[in-house]
Amino acid sequence: MKKYSLFIGRWQTWHAGHEWLISQQLDKGKNCWVAIRDVPQDENNPKSAHQVLMDLSKEKFFIDNSDKILISIIPDIESVNYGRGVGYEVNYHHPPAEIESISGTAIRGGYMDSDGDIIIYSLDDIVKNSLEKNDSPEKEAHS
Repeated sequence: MKKYSLFIGRWQTWHAGHEWLISQQLDKGKNCWVAIRDVPQDENNPKSAHQVLMDLSKEKFFIDNSDKILISIIPDIESVNYGRGVGYEVNYHHPPAEIESISGTAIRGGYMDSDGDIIIYSLDDIVKNSLEKNDSPEKEAHS
């Protein structure tokens, strides 16, 4: 029977920090289980757990490691608990600063790309985006 290194998260939006974390165990020849928490959709969780599962299954990282990674949806959790002599380890992987700074919130907000690079917008882009928002049908419907 296979054993797995379990990674629990929302995984919204998949980025280089997530890949780095899971690679810590893959690089040791371990199998990995990526468990997607089934959380309510909101501003910080714009996708359903099923949408996240479908997105992850299309990511190159998961395709390339499909023989070593299991992906599933689990109910939302409030804690992870264990007793003595449970037969597994609890590991913390300390990411390097350039990985630790990657933020799914910043990616969803358009301030950072999935590799952690800051996105710089020109003044023209900002003005154009602002004008598009002001001319949207939604805005007109509320006028």
